[in-house]
Amino acid sequence: MVASPTLAPPVVSGTTPTPTTSSSSGSAASAAVPQIASNFQDFLTLLTTQLQNQDPLDPMDSNQFTQQLVEFAQVEQELNANDSLATLVSLQQTAQATQALNFVGSTVVVNGSTAPMTNSSAGWALNSPKPATASITIIAPNGQTAFSSTQTLNAGSQTFTWNGKGNDGTQWPDGNYTMTVTAVDATGQPVAVSTQIEGVVNSVDLTKNPPVLSIGGQNYTVSQIQQVIRNGS
Repeated sequence: MVASPTLAPPVVSGTTPTPTTSSSSGSAASAAVPQIASNFQDFLTLLTTQLQNQDPLDPMDSNQFTQQLVEFAQVEQELNANDSLATLVSLQQTAQATQALNFVGSTVVVNGSTAPMTNSSAGWALNSPKPATASITIIAPNGQTAFSSTQTLNAGSQTFTWNGKGNDGTQWPDGNYTMTVTAVDATGQPVAVSTQIEGVVNSVDLTKNPPVLSIGGQNYTVSQIQQVIRNGS
């Protein structure tokens, strides 16, 4: 039997094989990772060359080549999917920023408990799922209790306006005041009462994700907006 010739490693047409050390081969492997998507045709060329130059007396298992092709195709698809997702995220962030900028100068209602008092007037919207008796406390910026009272709430939304005067008649200065509400129904069972505040959107911070709206010195996201009352002139 004639000995089979020794075959050289497959070489892509137009290139010259270059010996590499173990360290350089490791560097080449790490550098090749980002280029997988652009070297798909080179891979097919190498695969075809391997098939053409294999030892006919000791051919390699064709399943190995098929598995290599399948794995490379899967990597290619994952890279393309990642690129598409990154594009979608970028488009979504741009849309969020554009939407947020449109609110600057508008008066909006947002979910929140801290309202700005201007010219000795601050207001909240209270939303109760059922008739209830509520204990309302308003906390000043310095943490002190500025006002407290007991109110009867109807089912649904209602407004509460405070004139800035404490229980002892003291006029509190303008600033941001926080309301807390504890309510019970006729049987003494707790009732969850939500609070909303109304204010003008002064600015938008686009460096945050999602963008943050500044209303009366407090930060809110677009998702917290419940109602737009008017656009600024």
